Amino acid sequence: MNTPRHPQVAIVTGASRGIGAAVAQRLARDGFAVAVNYASGSAQADALVAELTAAGARAIAVQADVANAEEVRRMFDTVEAQLGRIDVLVNNAGVLKTVPLAEHTDALYDQTFDINVRGTFNTLREAATRLNEGGRIVNFSSTTLALNMPGYAIYNATKAAVEAFTHVFAKELRGRDITVNAVAPGPIATSLFLDGKTEEQIQAFAKMPPLQRLGQPEDIASVVSFLAGPDAGWVNGQILRANGGVA
Repeated sequence: MNTPRHPQVAIVTGASRGIGAAVAQRLARDGFAVAVNYASGSAQADALVAELTAAGARAIAVQADVANAEEVRRMFDTVEAQLGRIDVLVNNAGVLKTVPLAEHTDALYDQTFDINVRGTFNTLREAATRLNEGGRIVNFSSTTLALNMPGYAIYNATKAAVEAFTHVFAKELRGRDITVNAVAPGPIATSLFLDGKTEEQIQAFAKMPPLQRLGQPEDIASVVSFLAGPDAGWVNGQILRANGGVA
């Protein structure tokens, strides 16, 4: 990675809670100035920014629906104006609703693809011309793609698209010393995973990995920290499956 400015600047999408918040906290501890993106409802994002700034980090909350290209452009504009040119993009924003394929509505299909696929496309397209030389892009896939569980067909299709973006975009940025990788978490104890599941279902998922527990947001934040940092400079176009060995 090129000699960094201090501090480097990171955007984390969907960062007001769950894995995104843990990633923002970790990158702030790593010395990044952090833009905490949220789609709606600023209270959680503002609270996280207050926590980060109280700990000595530079941080701002930035509203943008990643599925909206114009809002994504404005987000990049705001971050550049307030924190500086961007070094790291973490595409964490996502939606997961498990429904058998035959029962999927058009509206749910559109929402899942708009946020998970179009949202990643929109931020990658901006990053292509606006990320600093030597930057890092970390997308989010999912270990569900390897498990082929009923109810996950549409969600898995969106994550297959994200993995395709990751492999190809890494090559399209040739010559700029920018790496593009993806993290594919296993079951993580966040509301995105826990909501709508019975305690029996949750325990069944917790027993699936050989490590016999659900992952924690901090487990994934540590992986993102590695991929965003100097030690991952030779890791590019890869999918890192952080799942406790479940697949």
